[in-house]
Amino acid sequence: MNPLTNVKNIKKLSEQELKSGNTVSSWHNQYKDSAWIFIGGLPYDLTEGDVLCIFSECGEIVNINLVRDKGTGKQKGFCFLCYEDQRSTILAVDNLNGIKVCGRTIRVDHVADYKPPKESSKAEKQLTQLQLEGCAPVPVTQQVKTEKTDADIKKEKKRKKKEKKEKKKRRKKEKKNKKVEKEKEDSDTQSSSDDSESD
Repeated sequence: MNPLTNVKNIKKLSEQELKSGNTVSSWHNQYKDSAWIFIGGLPYDLTEGDVLCIFSECGEIVNINLVRDKGTGKQKGFCFLCYEDQRSTILAVDNLNGIKVCGRTIRVDHVADYKPPKESSKAEKQLTQLQLEGCAPVPVTQQVKTEKTDADIKKEKKRKKKEKKEKKKRRKKEKKNKKVEKEKEDSDTQSSSDDSESD
C-alpha cells in the first residue's frame, strides 16, 4: 500500500474515534503492550538527534533505531523509536502522523512486536566505546586529569630522558671525584711514607 494512503488511513481511524467518543475500545488498545513506533518517510539528511528533537515532545524516548545502509552508513528514511511510557506512542501516532518534515510527509504508526537488532560481533571499537561510555562531554576537570595528548607524552619522554642523562653525568662525576680523592690519598700516603723513610 502507498505510504501516503497509510497516513490517511491512520488519520481516518483517529478522526472516527474522536467523533464516536468511544476511547474504551480504541484501535490503539491492540498495541497496549508495545512502546515502539514506526516512523517512515523521513528526509535522508536527518540524524538520530533530529528525530529525537521532533518526537521527544510526546514523551521520554529510551531507544531509537534509525535504520542505515550497512555499506554506506546512510540512513534509509525510516526508523523505530521506543518511549518510556506506552501512552506516549498514542500521542505520537495521533499528533505527528502526516506532518511535514523538511518538505516530506512522515508516517507514524504503532509497532506490535518490534525486536531491536542484536549487537554485531564485528562492531567497531569506537562504537563499542561509545555504547559503554556514552557521548556526553567530559567535564573539564576530569578531562585535564585523564586525557594526555601526544605532545604531553613526548614532553614526558624527553623529561625522563634528560633526567636519565643528568643522573648518568652525576654518577660519572662522583666516580671521577672518588678516583681523584683516592689518588690524592695514595699520593699523600706515599709522600708521608717517603718522609718517614728519610728520617
